[in-house]
Amino acid sequence: MTWRASVLTLFPAMFPGSLGQSLAGRALETGVWSLDVTNIRDFARDRHRTVDDTPFGGGAGMVLRPDIVDAAVDSVADERPVVCLTPRGRHFTQADAQRFADGPGVIMLCGRYEGIDQRVIESRGMLELSIGDYVLSGGELAALVLLDSIVRLLPGVMGAPDSATEESFSSGLLEYPHYTRPAEWQGRRVPDVLLSGHHGAVAAWRQAESERITRERRPDLWAVAANQ
Repeated sequence: MTWRASVLTLFPAMFPGSLGQSLAGRALETGVWSLDVTNIRDFARDRHRTVDDTPFGGGAGMVLRPDIVDAAVDSVADERPVVCLTPRGRHFTQADAQRFADGPGVIMLCGRYEGIDQRVIESRGMLELSIGDYVLSGGELAALVLLDSIVRLLPGVMGAPDSATEESFSSGLLEYPHYTRPAEWQGRRVPDVLLSGHHGAVAAWRQAESERITRERRPDLWAVAANQ
């Protein structure tokens, strides 16, 4: 069965964007996954196609109306989870990507302006996710990031089955360094162990390097991995 992604946005022209290229693009063309994009503004009820209003309690900016967003979600709703892309959401992880890839698909709501009325987020049981501790102009770029990370995990998208299992975060650690020809470049040699042909020694070196890099660069990840 084709894995299905639905995106709800005020800027449908931003899709498929980068998802139409490389691995994701080929998989889209061959039907491994499908993408449908819905313009939230199509569900506006006035001649000006208004989708937002001023926030209760005052403050700058505008808020997407719950009735408009709910109608947009309802047009594509099924058993798939609904994700709301927002800076205040829980950080998206590789484990999330794998869970979504193992399911039937996902519905992604791209916020704009100051945000989305909380009532529709709660009534629809949306999962609020963030791609990092920074603010974007809207959720579209975040949706592209999530979809890219998920689609590449779908069966048949990546050429080598082991590629996904050896990447950063798959084991809770950052990935080890990579080297290729030439064996010496600008006076820098590839570590001898990688030229030894000893698979056990190579595996041990890669594990040690993953642990070292994780300890140095992401102590938060290392603290979790060390306690497992």
